[in-house]
Amino acid sequence: MLIREDIGHIAFLTLDRPKARNSLSEGLMAALQKAFDEISESKNIRVCVLKANGPVFSAGHDLKELAAGRQSEDKGKAYFEGIFAQCSKLMQTIVNCPKPVIAAVEGTATAAGAQLVASCDLAVASSDARFATPGVNIGLFCSTPMVAVSRNVSRKHAMEMLLLGDMISAERAYEFGLINRVVPQADVIAEATSLAEQIASKSPVTVAIGKEAFYRQAELSLSEAYAYTSDVMIGNMLHRDAEEGIGAFLEKRHPKWQDD
Repeated sequence: MLIREDIGHIAFLTLDRPKARNSLSEGLMAALQKAFDEISESKNIRVCVLKANGPVFSAGHDLKELAAGRQSEDKGKAYFEGIFAQCSKLMQTIVNCPKPVIAAVEGTATAAGAQLVASCDLAVASSDARFATPGVNIGLFCSTPMVAVSRNVSRKHAMEMLLLGDMISAERAYEFGLINRVVPQADVIAEATSLAEQIASKSPVTVAIGKEAFYRQAELSLSEAYAYTSDVMIGNMLHRDAEEGIGAFLEKRHPKWQDD
């Protein structure tokens, strides 16, 4: 269901439900939640690459599970509350994880699958990848995927995806700002790994400080954001790795980070 492989300072998580189009079942979301909780606390892991087996990155929620949940006396209300709370917690865990998360997308990523990509910090996609928030086509507007998608792309582009429900190409997703790189399919994992290795070479504490600050300041007004990030930079400047990094730059040598 979920495969984890740690190579050096990088954790590779692979969605492994290819016959179910890597849909986000209760079980898969629970496995992802556990993995990201562990990665967040790990002293060795500095970056995570999220990928998938099969021709589909993720088709979103498991519609068979959702349909089965509707059979209860309350028509599924309690079940749906639990599922969407579980998914929302997972997506926020990825954003709040102090280690950058890179999506390596091959195939299609739709609905909550597109939400998963949008929740990652960076995304590399194959040239034949496709993205969509198609819920409107089946009477279930992609309201929770909308949260992540609308925080990555412009409002007009987000509404285009949400209202039309059409597949968009990797190139179009790149133009929208949903993904960072478009490469041949054979190069997706290598490109994502290259980005991960570059990030892993940085100071882990500095990256964690920066990632948290990026998402927090984005929700503040301009003046509040400057006040907050000024405090962040002061704390960062007082950290040992900033002293080491600036000293190494001035002395023209490679820095030795605290966790190296």
